Amino acid sequence: MFMELNEHNKQEFPPMHTAEHILNGTMVKMVGCRRAENAHIERKKSKCDYKMATPLTPEQAKAVEARVNEVINSDMPVWTEYATQEEVKSRFDMSRLPDNASETVRIVHVGDYDECLCVGAHVERTSQIGIFRISSMRYQDGVQRIVFRLDSSE
Repeated sequence: MFMELNEHNKQEFPPMHTAEHILNGTMVKMVGCRRAENAHIERKKSKCDYKMATPLTPEQAKAVEARVNEVINSDMPVWTEYATQEEVKSRFDMSRLPDNASETVRIVHVGDYDECLCVGAHVERTSQIGIFRISSMRYQDGVQRIVFRLDSSE
């Protein structure tokens, strides 16, 4: 029906993949950057790269981490919507779709907090994610890398 948006979501871990969506939405809202230019999502740790003029301060990183955990703890539903590329081109950056993407796209919603085009697996509710932790950051050549992990909420 549609093609994968990137090569990294073949066997993703649904809690980590959903946490990536929340991190992206939080970075856009709190920092004012675009969604991650590059992401590598794995079960144990994941990373997202953001183009930014200046690095995140330790205070900003703590605030981002806290906000991501607020969203997780709010127990928002995670749901999908299908639409044509034409119907959603004003809502999303369509340039990231592969050339051979079908006309129908899948939009993943994290409650009313975030939405993006995605073909990956996700949790049903944000409360299933666990505790989000930024484990390290690096800023180089205008790119802020955030490495993150999920801890059990039990």
